[in-house]
Amino acid sequence: MQSMARNVLGSELEECSLDPLTGWLRDGCCNTDARDYGVHTVCVVVTDEFLEFSRSVGNDLSTPVPAFRFPGLRAGDRWCLCASRWVEAKEAGMAPDVVLEATHARTLEWASLAELRAHQAPPLSQD
Repeated sequence: MQSMARNVLGSELEECSLDPLTGWLRDGCCNTDARDYGVHTVCVVVTDEFLEFSRSVGNDLSTPVPAFRFPGLRAGDRWCLCASRWVEAKEAGMAPDVVLEATHARTLEWASLAELRAHQAPPLSQD
């Protein structure tokens, strides 16, 4: 039996997004495996500023790519981002907010919990 994936807080990894459907395994969670060379483990809430930054460094996340069932992202979407891209964005002052409960523990190989907490997303409103 496979053990449950853990988040950066040490508890069970929570869902990041089903709409748009995210994750390396397209399971809505920032799970990872040995084939995930990009380490898509950081659950972020994208902003227009981050999307522009990402496009400027060669990773256009806002244009749909139907062949890969990728709808293109808009500000406010939650997405499993590559850990190295999040660090790159942080260093450029463009890091999107992070959903800690949905960010895979493997992210801690790239960024400290303190760095991630400094960019913690506000909780979703329950209205």
